[in-house]
This record gives sequence, C-alpha cells and structure tokens, in this order.
Amino acid sequence: MCRNLSKYALIFLFLALFGLFWLLRNIHSVENWNCHTISALYQLQSRIQSSFLPTFYHNHTFCAQLGQKPSPEDELEERYLLDSIAWPGPLTRSAQTALRLTSDPLHSLFAILPTKGGREWHVGDQLEVLVQMHDFHGRPKRYGGDFILARLHSPELGAGVAGNVLDHRNGFYSALFPLLWVGSAQVEVTLVHSSEAVSVLQRLREERPDRVFFKSLFRLGFLSETTVCNMCLPPDQQPLCNYTDLYTGEPWYCYKPKILSCDTRVNHAKGGYLKHLISNQEALLFQSGVNIKVHIHPSGPDRVTVLPPRKDKVEAESSSAKPDAIMFAPSGYYYEESWRPLGGATLRQFNDTSAIIRCLKDKMIHLYGDSTVRQWFEYLIAFVPGLKEFNLNSPKNVGPFMAVDNAHNILLKYRCHGPPIRFSTVMSSELRYISNELDGLSGGPNTVVVLSIWSHFSTFPVEVYIRRLRHIRLALVRLLDRAPGTLVVIRSANLQALDQEVSLYNSDWYSLQLDEVLRAMFKGMSVRLVDAWQMTVAHPLPHALHPPQAIVKNMIDMLLSYVCPEEKKS
Repeated sequence: MCRNLSKYALIFLFLALFGLFWLLRNIHSVENWNCHTISALYQLQSRIQSSFLPTFYHNHTFCAQLGQKPSPEDELEERYLLDSIAWPGPLTRSAQTALRLTSDPLHSLFAILPTKGGREWHVGDQLEVLVQMHDFHGRPKRYGGDFILARLHSPELGAGVAGNVLDHRNGFYSALFPLLWVGSAQVEVTLVHSSEAVSVLQRLREERPDRVFFKSLFRLGFLSETTVCNMCLPPDQQPLCNYTDLYTGEPWYCYKPKILSCDTRVNHAKGGYLKHLISNQEALLFQSGVNIKVHIHPSGPDRVTVLPPRKDKVEAESSSAKPDAIMFAPSGYYYEESWRPLGGATLRQFNDTSAIIRCLKDKMIHLYGDSTVRQWFEYLIAFVPGLKEFNLNSPKNVGPFMAVDNAHNILLKYRCHGPPIRFSTVMSSELRYISNELDGLSGGPNTVVVLSIWSHFSTFPVEVYIRRLRHIRLALVRLLDRAPGTLVVIRSANLQALDQEVSLYNSDWYSLQLDEVLRAMFKGMSVRLVDAWQMTVAHPLPHALHPPQAIVKNMIDMLLSYVCPEEKKS
C-alpha cells in the first residue's frame, strides 16, 4: 500500500514539474488568452444573434461584431439611420457591368426647366434643372444611383450656392436651387461617381474594412516588435492584444508580438493601404477625366438672369414652383466671396487680428478631431500673432497642440480623436477618445468645444461611425447638463480631390454618407454646425481635403460668429 502511494506521488510530482515548465515557456500565450477568448465570444454571440434576428443591413464583415452590443433603442436608431442613407443603384449587382453600359458624363445632358409663369426668374424663386444620364453608347440609363453634385454660381458676383439633387431612380435627376441674388446665375452639374462605381465603393465598405491598416511598435529595453492593428482583426489568425476602451467600449486590437507582452505598446501609426482591391474591369469605373468628377454639359442655356423679388407675394408663390414641388433650403450661400448663412444665424466678418482677440478674450477653445479641424488651429495661430504656441514636443501634424495669449487670457488647444486615426505616429499615451475628453471638461460660458470627426471612418461600416458618434453625443449631453453655457460647434465633412486611389479609401460618397448620419444624430441638440460640405460645394476653388484658405477663412468667421454673435439692435 505504501509502495503504491509513493509511486503515485512521484507521478504527481513529475506532472506538476512538467506543468510548471510548460507554463514558463508559454507565459506570453497565456497572457493573451483573455483577449483571444473575448474575441471568440463576440463571434459566437454574433452568430447566435444572426440565426434569430432579421438582417436589416448587409454587412458581410466581422468588423461590426466587435464592441459592446447596442441597446434596443440604439439598435432602432441605427436601423433608421442606415435606412435613411440607403443608396439606389443598378438593378443587379451580381455581375460586373461593362464600362460602355455605365454612366458617361460626356453623353449625359441637363436642361433648365421653365417656370410656371414663363422664362422669367426672380429672387425667392426656385430654379429646377433636369439631368438625364446616358451610357457610353449614348443610350439613356434606366436606373439611378449616380452620385451627382450641382452648383449655381456667378463668377462676376462672387456668388454660389449648392443645389439639392433628387434621384428619380430611372436615369433622371432633378437639381433644385433657391435664387438668392440679382443678376447672372450659371448652373454646373458634375458626375462624381457612376452608379456602378458607387456599387463597388459600397461593397468595399461592407467587405474590406481592412483596406487601410495600422501598426504599433512594442518595446521593452533593447527588444522591439511591430505588429498590425485595426478596429477589426480576424481573431482566428493569431493571438490578439485587446485595447478596447474601458469607458466607451470602443474596440481596438493589435496582433500580439511574438516575444513581448501587450502592455509594452509604445505608439500607433498608419501602416498603409491595401492594393489590388478591385478587378481591372472595375478599375475602369474610376478614371480621372472620364468618370470621376466630370462636368455634364447642358442641352441648351446653362444660365439665367435673376430679377429682384416680386412685389406681389401671392404672385411670387404661385409662379416660382409647381404646387407639389419640394422647396430646397440650403444652410447658406456665397455672395461677394463671403459666406452668408441662412436660417437665423448672421455671419460677422473678422478681418483683422484685433476683432478676433476681442471675441476670444477670456475663452478656452478645445478643438477635437481630425486634421481638418487642426487646420483651424493652424489658421488661428498664424492670423493672431499674440497666440503663442506652447512647445509640447508633439510630433508635427499630430499633436496635441496648445497656444496661449497671456495678455488676453486665451487658451487654444487641439487634440486628435482616438483610433482609427491615419496619422504618422501617435504615442499610445496620447490616444484619447473624444467622449472621454469631454467628460474631463468643466465647461461653462467661456468654454468653446469644436468637433470634426469623419474622414478616418470612411473605410469602415457605417455602424462603426454611428457607435462613435453615439458615445460623443452622450458625453455632450452630460457636458451641457452640468455646464449649459458651453458652446459646442460641429464641423461637417467636406469635398476633396479624387483620383482612383483616393476614391477607394476616402471617396466623397463615403464622406456624404457619414455627413448625413452626423447631421441626423445631432439634430435637435444645443450644438451649432459649420456646414463645410455646402461651403465647399458652392465655392469655385478646387476641392481639397484641407480646403483653401479662402474657404477656411469663411469657416473661422462662422465659428467666431457663434462665439460672439452680432448684438441685436433694440
């Protein structure tokens, strides 16, 4: 009996030593079990849900399955938002369409429709333009889905306004313009992408959220490793490091280094862009000068002469539009190269340094977001010499940045939003989510918060953007509850220069979809909007991700007009 016990004791001792030896050799793998297990559970949870719930949006990636599960109310809002931006397109998307059967701007035409009372237009009327799309054979298109921009402008007057394009889903489109100035008004219609190209962009967004990838450096002493990171990584390829934000639940993952542990991450950076995402036939849909941002020609006159407003209001209402017509109200327009907002706000001109200083005196201005709002920081410190940038030893074009005017008690700060962010190199300690930063603000009547977050989300399913804005919106509600006097200004998306490569990652179509979601989610809140979209559509200067200074100047004037509104005369 004792011999048997001693024999079993030796066996148990051997097994214990073997287990300890195995644990020491595989300690890094054990470290990662928790992250890997979490990712697997999210996958399993999503499969179970997809078996019992109907599919409202065809997202074929593993991307939207990561992150916290939304509440029933959030799911309902998400479905509404996705339905609101649903895009019409070709009748079938199963097969690739030959180029000759797709929309050709050179064969397409537009015509100015006459008013009900004859060919005479007055300020206050609405101009309607009918666009008919044709393919490269010159045959009319029978379905919609083309991405078209329209602008009414007068180079002589420095005037311009964005048009509202309505898709009739049969190859015809209507462009509506309010007539806002006296004199010449010229119509410009542009095909940004054909409906067939939009179908490709839609597929890439749903199936290839990894087409922009990121990387992180891990370092411990003399050892260093670099791995690929993203909001969405297949959890079945190799172990993951889980950097999901503890407060918001925003997911972020990196592949685990082979030697180092997950807590040795040093920085975050853009890794690059995946190539060969589309076929050679699909590449023909994205040709500069052929079917990307090409003007459509008029079939007749492309301009009208606008007369002063009619004296008889009843006559004006009866002759300006059809009884069932949709009246389009833009957020503003240019006149004498100055933006003139509509709908209640009044733009003030801040043409000299002293006017800006008087407006910003005793103010704290917090700019959060991408490089399009960093451009505002750069504009202000260049235009106001008293704003001295404080050296935080931050990487150029990355931040965070801070400028101070001690004499006038002005503090100006910029910080980029959290991942995904396509900047060169951001230290891990500086990766902050906007909602968390907002929770750290005291707020008050001398606090201005400016947000711009859109460009870096273009490669991800829209659900990812909705989730991010939801967290920001909740943080803004908390901020405005504890400090109602805080001014919050949101900068919308803007147009940019496009070629084939940029289109696949950052097309204006992606930006438009995100912009419509942003406007819907913040509608009704106590926030102000700088409509960068319409300000770039209406302006004659070429489109650019970072708009020219003439447009930025109007944006800054709009911002400062919110900070220091014009005093109403008694």
